[in-house]
Amino acid sequence: MSVELTFVWRGELIESIHRGDVVVVNSKGKILAYAGDPFKVTYIRSSAKPIQAINVFLSGAYGKFNFSDDEMSIMCASHFGEDFHIKTVKNILNKIGASEKDLLCGGGYSINREYALKQARENITITPLHSDCSGKHAGIIASCIAKGYGIKDYNKPNHPVQRDILKIISKMCEIDKDKIILGIDGCSVPVFGMPIYNLALAFAKLSNPKDLEDDIKFASENILRAMNTFPEMVAGTGGFCTELMKNTKGKLIGKLGAEAVYAVGVKDLDIGIAVKIEDGNFSRALYPVIVEVLERLNVLDEDEKEKLKKFKIIDNKNSVGDIVGVIKPVFTLKYL
Repeated sequence: MSVELTFVWRGELIESIHRGDVVVVNSKGKILAYAGDPFKVTYIRSSAKPIQAINVFLSGAYGKFNFSDDEMSIMCASHFGEDFHIKTVKNILNKIGASEKDLLCGGGYSINREYALKQARENITITPLHSDCSGKHAGIIASCIAKGYGIKDYNKPNHPVQRDILKIISKMCEIDKDKIILGIDGCSVPVFGMPIYNLALAFAKLSNPKDLEDDIKFASENILRAMNTFPEMVAGTGGFCTELMKNTKGKLIGKLGAEAVYAVGVKDLDIGIAVKIEDGNFSRALYPVIVEVLERLNVLDEDEKEKLKKFKIIDNKNSVGDIVGVIKPVFTLKYL
């Protein structure tokens, strides 16, 4: 059963409570700590993107098109649609001989509120390139081309590229593919429902891949390096995923998923973390939980804690900018 994770204070009152679930595992599948239900079933949404990106390597697309680290990083991204994001996705499409017309992710204003307002003020024409998932879709198209698959309907569950991705998700998450609950994500491709335990396990393996098969180990090492070398590609200016990796010296990867799912893989410590906020709020409920978990697991040093504290204890402000309360984590972890 989900537990209270984050409180929203206004003055002396707790005005809102966000409940959810947390699990911490190692790459062998042992649960190290948890709060709430470590087997909470949910769609893992865009937290799956770094796992899905493994297919870019297994398909032969990585070698065929000589993708750079910034290009691999944006394939793992839920990006803000900033100019440098658009340029990078265009570079991928140019390399593989495709165009934005081939992207089946749809368009949309930035998932970052401030940047979305900027797009609206400047009357920017929104195309599929601006979708936060355009990098992932470009990577999927690249895999299709490398494998000789047609790119029409590459977003459908029965397309061979989606069957390839499902196999990778099943293998990394260690869950039978027939037990994965398939839905359709916001960007039109299949999305995977499973216990958060299995998501955490995949991230533990992804960030500590020494025992994986050589091809998956190679892919995992390159994805880890790419996301840490170009963290600005994974979210954008000031985004939590970007700031988390930028300020932790390459020791981890973190990836947001819609409806307040989050996954972290920590190198060397052999830790995978998955969090789901029950009501789907990530802007105020999720990030304090992630930072608190990392602190409790002694992942962060004092300098890193200082740089990330703005995400752990968030000022609750009114419409004129006055601080009227605070948003902060309130849970404890149970250790095994």
